[in-house]
Amino acid sequence: MQVNLENIQEARNLLNNNTVITPEIKSNYLSKLINGNVFLKLENLQHTSSFKARGAFISIDRLEEQNKKKGVIAMSAGNHAQAVAWWAREQGIKATIVMPEQAPFAKVMKTKEYGANVILKGRTLDESQSFVKEKIKEEGLTLIHPYDNYNVILGQGTIGIEFLESVPDLDCLIIPIGGGGLISGIAVAAKSINPKIKIYGIQTKKFPAMYNLFKNKQLSITGDTIADGIAVKIPGEITSSIIQNYIDDIILVNEFEIEKAISSLFENDRVVSEGAGAVGVAAIMKSPDLFQGLNTGTVICGGNIDARVFASILNRKLSRDGRLAKVRIDILDEPGMLARISNLIAENGGNIIEIFHQRMFHDVPVKNAKIDAVIEALSTNHIKTIIDSLENDGFTVNEINDRS
Repeated sequence: MQVNLENIQEARNLLNNNTVITPEIKSNYLSKLINGNVFLKLENLQHTSSFKARGAFISIDRLEEQNKKKGVIAMSAGNHAQAVAWWAREQGIKATIVMPEQAPFAKVMKTKEYGANVILKGRTLDESQSFVKEKIKEEGLTLIHPYDNYNVILGQGTIGIEFLESVPDLDCLIIPIGGGGLISGIAVAAKSINPKIKIYGIQTKKFPAMYNLFKNKQLSITGDTIADGIAVKIPGEITSSIIQNYIDDIILVNEFEIEKAISSLFENDRVVSEGAGAVGVAAIMKSPDLFQGLNTGTVICGGNIDARVFASILNRKLSRDGRLAKVRIDILDEPGMLARISNLIAENGGNIIEIFHQRMFHDVPVKNAKIDAVIEALSTNHIKTIIDSLENDGFTVNEINDRS
């Protein structure tokens, strides 16, 4: 089987009425940043909130009946797991999903909800691989590989066709890379339609496996990343070959840059993205000069972000912008103090998000207390105005939030 435009188009025909033709929206914020046009393809609105639904459908739909009866198995950090579980349930096929022990709870629970038998094994996908091989041998299951699979690559490639049909004058595409299934399919489709288009792959600095191969580097691969969907240590064989021939460059982004991209997508475009889905935006925000004046497209490849992590990212962004601060105020432990503090903050246009009355500090005299307040404001200068007002009224105030 070959990965070419004809086969990707055939896969697209199979997907007809089975998957969502996701929208492409223009990001005004990012467009202004590069003095060009930036379009986001919202695969976070796909079935199971990820592009993985495309390749998983093609792989399962093309199985022989005897293999469908025995069942399928997949190893995944979450998005491929959910996609395989979804389509297996739709077609009445037994699905066993092996997920890393550190997989996000939200993705594990969703995969179970779709009816799959979920097994947590290993810290990473690569550590899970030997266990998967044992299950295949024992039960005769068919492996639906998350990226190194021709049908998966063809399914993901349909995104490239859709993107260029909607925005035919794209100058470049910026695509996340984990194992390479998404960018391989899109690159073949896009370059076949428009050979002049530039294709940039994006990886996190903590997992630069394809970057190392592409650039003949030896950067270390270690640690945890917010972009768990592209945390792959060993690139695919099929995908590596395609990437070497079709990709123009690979860019690395760090964890802080990914966080900024997630919060930017929500604040400026009202798009909820997981870490892997935001790395293309992170690359644009990191290197806007590279895309100056161009018609640029990127795929928001998934929206399965843990709610607690998402809330933390947004709050950290507010803190960095000076719109959220935590202050500790020394007070006399007597009636009316809390009301005075609340009134002063309100009079200066601040909003109290949380407040804690601390009487149990061992270093605080028994007649004294401390107030910890989380304050919402307009800016760093606004926070300073509120603190100055409290100090002018006789309170000792220390800001204790970390904006680094």
